[in-house]
Amino acid sequence: MSQSKEGIENKAGTVKKTVRKQFPVTGLSCASCASNVELRLNNQPGVLNASVNLASQVAWVEFDPSETKPSYLKESIVSIGYDLIIDDSDKAKEDLENLQQKQHKSLRMRTFLSVGLSVPLVIISMFIMKIPYADYIEWALATPIVIWLGRNFFISGWKQLMHRSANMDSLVALSTGIAYLFSVFNTLFPEFWHSRGLHAHVYFEASGVVIALVLLGRLLEDGAKANTSSAIKKLIGLQPKTVIKVAADGSTKEFLIAKVKPGDIILIKPGEKIPVDGILKDGNSYVDESLITGEPLPVHKEQGSKVFAGTVNQKGTFQFVAEKVGSDTLLSSIIRMVQEAQGSKAPVQKLVDKVALIFVPVVVAIAIITFLLWWLLGGENGTIQGIMSMVTVLVIACPCALGLATPTAIMVGIGKGAENNILIKDAEALELSYKMNALVLDKTGTITEGKPSVEKVQWANGTGAIDFSNIIFSLEKVSEHPLAEAIVRYFNSSSSPVILSDVHSITGKGISGAFNGREYLVGGDKLIKEKNIHIDNNLEKVAAGWEENARTVVYFADNENVLAVISITDSVKANSTEAVKQLKDLGISVYLVTGDNIKTAEAVAKITGIENIKAGMLPGEKAEFIKFLQGEGKVTGMVGDGINDSQALATADVSIAMGKGSDIAIDASKMTIISSDLSIIPYAIRLSRNTVRTIKQNLFWAFIYNIIGIPIAAGILFPVNGFLLNPMIAGSAMALSSISVVSNSLRLKWTR
Repeated sequence: MSQSKEGIENKAGTVKKTVRKQFPVTGLSCASCASNVELRLNNQPGVLNASVNLASQVAWVEFDPSETKPSYLKESIVSIGYDLIIDDSDKAKEDLENLQQKQHKSLRMRTFLSVGLSVPLVIISMFIMKIPYADYIEWALATPIVIWLGRNFFISGWKQLMHRSANMDSLVALSTGIAYLFSVFNTLFPEFWHSRGLHAHVYFEASGVVIALVLLGRLLEDGAKANTSSAIKKLIGLQPKTVIKVAADGSTKEFLIAKVKPGDIILIKPGEKIPVDGILKDGNSYVDESLITGEPLPVHKEQGSKVFAGTVNQKGTFQFVAEKVGSDTLLSSIIRMVQEAQGSKAPVQKLVDKVALIFVPVVVAIAIITFLLWWLLGGENGTIQGIMSMVTVLVIACPCALGLATPTAIMVGIGKGAENNILIKDAEALELSYKMNALVLDKTGTITEGKPSVEKVQWANGTGAIDFSNIIFSLEKVSEHPLAEAIVRYFNSSSSPVILSDVHSITGKGISGAFNGREYLVGGDKLIKEKNIHIDNNLEKVAAGWEENARTVVYFADNENVLAVISITDSVKANSTEAVKQLKDLGISVYLVTGDNIKTAEAVAKITGIENIKAGMLPGEKAEFIKFLQGEGKVTGMVGDGINDSQALATADVSIAMGKGSDIAIDASKMTIISSDLSIIPYAIRLSRNTVRTIKQNLFWAFIYNIIGIPIAAGILFPVNGFLLNPMIAGSAMALSSISVVSNSLRLKWTR
């Protein structure tokens, strides 16, 4: 999956075309692995940015195709002991999925066998160690665990050593290998210790049980990580695999969805999923779009209506013309956005990445220092206790918990958002939403239904509708203002277009044009006042009454007098009042900012309970107001439609687009609500707060676990109370730390 984007300027001043692409990575086992691969990719010529996600096992790479190729990136990753899957064909994806399933089955088999062999190993070593040949029986039980079932740790550790690197597998290989070889030596040559007055201890159970516990931890972690990506699997599952094409002669034939091209005519029967985006050509039906938009009621579709991939046809049969196929469909763009967001990194992850790069070398250094201190200061048992403390340090250290702390929470949080019609652009947006304490709401389409309609037209005394309705109709027909469409609909049946000259759109205020040598304009009261146009008392009273009842008033005038006032109604959404209340309960200051007049804004604010109002504002003034709030130290959010409010959205710390998930809205905002339900915004803010809180919890416990666990494993408590940590307990704690981090992230799935 890839997407092109405008890149950086080169020395000649031309803009380079860069590509952002996702590649699965194989061989990752811990945070150190992910950091090594990421560092390697970022150091390649032509790579602008690379990010590796341990939880999803993928790398997102932005690169200049004129300077590098995926094959070069693959070579660089293979050279350090991992692999980058650059083939994105359907067969390659299927092969990768089969490989992952095969690896999971192998992991499950190795886990169960190692646990099965470890149980008698523990029983003998702890309860019946006096039986004849106990050491040899333990050796026989531990050998298949270390040599066969745990061989991947040693293979991976050796590869890392050959590439002058280290990872979690290196720690496991070192610790279990040392314990196993030490025990073999003591079994074969016990006299070496007996001659020195020491007992020849064996630690086969430590080597075997640690491998079994690490494998068990990885099996549980594997299942938990798969659970974190369940949301994306659900979205991908919305895509049907085949379609029925209609030929020119009317015959039909089933094809794979990959064979569909724009312009093809597709037949859809009741109960079928719509495979691609398109426009309905023949027939009519009701389509359930709730899986994409969140709207519960089926939408009626007739000739000319748009249909979207992943939605479900309810009753009728219809044909439609394919418009957007493959990765261009709305569903594909949503899937792509969720995948990118799940692979993104929160700012706090930078610290974790730095720690992960040096974690394993530092732990190995601590383990060696631990052994040397025990050997020098530990007395007659110093060597044996030094070896076991060194093994315990290597076993208990867990870069996995650190590496999984942030990405698992982000994957679950963003996936949870996608399931609830919230598209979050990246992890940074989550973190900013967590801090947000001021939210600016646009009125039309956000608080109100966004479906304005003309309620009434009041003409000035002596002015005839027949004389001027054609001019209003013609002016509004070329206007870009959202309210213009409602006026055009109202006059459509009774008016005919006339030829206008000198037509000018006055941004945020209205439109003007000339007819028969006289200038006319349609706009708001600000435009009327600026032009010093006279309005008679009767029209002024009518307009004031409408505004007090939350109506928007549009004025039609020539260059001297207001000729008519038009009342436009746009009802407040049923859930807007409750949504504003929830936002206030979250401690967020809510502001209503609109281009409409103050009286209409006050009427809407009264209904919804908003105290802070800014009315009659132009697009640039909205952006300036957001800058003013930021100047007061507030972290601001802006909610708009993603197009008319683009300047304000771009200025806000968190931009939230309301609507049906149009391409423009998705691209323009940090967060997109794929429905018109304002109450989803408080939920989105709660979700971001819960996600960031979970990340902080995960990082706290991951750091604390290592900060406390490693010194205890080294024997820091021995001089105080004689306590030495058993390597088996250390192995259990290490496995539990990763599982607890992933499990804590999964709690987000059930939070509200």
